[in-house]
Amino acid sequence: MSFYNEKIEAHLVSIWRESTKFLSLGGREGMLVLTDKRLCFIQKTKAKSAWWQAIRRRQALNLMKSKSVMIIHDGYDEDNLKTDMENPKNININFDDISKIWCDEKEWGSVLYIEYMHDGAVLKYQYTIAQDWVKYPMKDALKFMHVDWEPFVARIMERGIRLDW
Repeated sequence: MSFYNEKIEAHLVSIWRESTKFLSLGGREGMLVLTDKRLCFIQKTKAKSAWWQAIRRRQALNLMKSKSVMIIHDGYDEDNLKTDMENPKNININFDDISKIWCDEKEWGSVLYIEYMHDGAVLKYQYTIAQDWVKYPMKDALKFMHVDWEPFVARIMERGIRLDW
């Protein structure tokens, strides 16, 4: 996986990812990074906890003012992404592997849906931006943000998703 000459176009923290499979349990917190060549979901980062907490608060304030998710945070660049993507727990999604992507507005928050092929299986996930968390008995998103996922979806769609598999 080469990140040579790759440019981050959107970087979102405090992302809650859940499978849309029937009877699936739990979700994962992470970052969603859109580059000009791929989409990455990062559950394990080398970024410091203090940076993460500051960026999470700043992102929440910015998204309350402007709903656009096409933001990039300082302190995380292409080199950080390359390092994080060395961890096999982090997910790399090539645009060619995406069969469907859309967003929906729910009463409780805005949802991004992505269906893609990974290791021969079709995976379906929903992504939301969490505003508040509960940490006990296990970490879970408590409150979600209302954002505008449309520019994010449009950026991926203009890269050309494959609908033929």
